[in-house]
Amino acid sequence: MTSTDSADSAAQKAPAKAPAKDPWDLPDVSGLVVGVLGGTGPQGKGLAYRLAKAGQKVVVGSRAAERAEAAAEGIGYGVEGADNAETARRSDVVIVAVPWDGHAETLESLRAELAGKLVVDCVNPLGFDKKGAYALKPEEGSAAEQAAALLPDSRVAAAFHHLSAVLLQDPEVDEIDTDVMVLGEARADVEIVQALAGRIAGMRGVFAGRLRNAHQVESLVANLISVNRRYKAHAGLRVTDV
Repeated sequence: MTSTDSADSAAQKAPAKAPAKDPWDLPDVSGLVVGVLGGTGPQGKGLAYRLAKAGQKVVVGSRAAERAEAAAEGIGYGVEGADNAETARRSDVVIVAVPWDGHAETLESLRAELAGKLVVDCVNPLGFDKKGAYALKPEEGSAAEQAAALLPDSRVAAAFHHLSAVLLQDPEVDEIDTDVMVLGEARADVEIVQALAGRIAGMRGVFAGRLRNAHQVESLVANLISVNRRYKAHAGLRVTDV
């Protein structure tokens, strides 16, 4: 047998290579319960409203259950309210939409309740002065990386940074014309977040790298604030050619 014959024979015996997975083949997330920590603030309340309107089961959290319950009643669409710990316990996926200055304290206090959960951080560390908004850089590198450090038993992703709270909460706006940059360590977790983003009319979730790349995504919000102030807009992002 020639070497060519041997190579042909080996090729015939080798198993066929599985086709590459379609990056837009995303899981069905309609049955997941989504909790929103900071669900009484503008961003959290807006995300809760949009997800619930799309048919997602949503629980909004606050340090005070009464505030969360009042916010949930105002949102409608079956949204429920609870304190942060109960929200974390009841949810499959937990979105962190708390103010930056309370980020670390909130997550530290919920480490046990968030264990085993997919935690999606959308917090933007920003400072403000007379020149406008500017990015802060946490010691860990980003808010998302701080979350990962504080929650070693959770699966942390980052997303929903560049959304206008005004548009999210406006019932007259049917679609939010924007892409959502999603970062994370595990493809399966990223795809869950992409699929959740895609449930909101007009949105699309796009993989944007691992958590080590979260700082520049969080920081870009400072630029969008400058755009919005100059042009009196509610700017979002679109990624081309994907």
